[in-house]
Amino acid sequence: MDEQFPHEGAQAEAYIALGSNMGNREQLLLAAINLIDEHPEIEVSKVSGMYETDPVGYTEQPPFLNMALAVRTGLPPLLLLRQLLSFEQQLGRVRQIRWGPRTIDLDLLLYDNVRIDQEELILPHPRMMERAFVLVPLHDVIDQSHPLQAEVSSASNAALLDGKEGITLWKTINWRSASEPFES
Repeated sequence: MDEQFPHEGAQAEAYIALGSNMGNREQLLLAAINLIDEHPEIEVSKVSGMYETDPVGYTEQPPFLNMALAVRTGLPPLLLLRQLLSFEQQLGRVRQIRWGPRTIDLDLLLYDNVRIDQEELILPHPRMMERAFVLVPLHDVIDQSHPLQAEVSSASNAALLDGKEGITLWKTINWRSASEPFES
């Protein structure tokens, strides 16, 4: 394992983008957050608002709900990515059309200040700075001390001012209370 990844017992901060535009989008996002947080090596520390966004790329599909999470993890980046892909499968993700409709999409955006350029994983995520549907929710959760915080903030504000990519705040949630069973 590379020196830049957490040592035994150490925690890294990572940021994950979530999106859904099939089925009950809100429930799928909450289910994804719960799966992530229930993993013994991952702890969700911050959750963004839910934003409804117009599709990008392949536009003949329903609007998305998008969010971002800040997590603390002992998993190295590649294992975290593979775990996210496993969660997508558990939630019914089928990859048919590039940028097409999906029950859930989980993208690893940032992992501490690690830079990786491998076939399976590129960090920071190569297209995140071009996408308001990533930047706006990420701005909600990114730590003020993160090296890309100022760039994310500036790009997010510009995207909102431009009305770029049809992004609107859909709902704010307290995900811990929203995910707990209802008691009468």
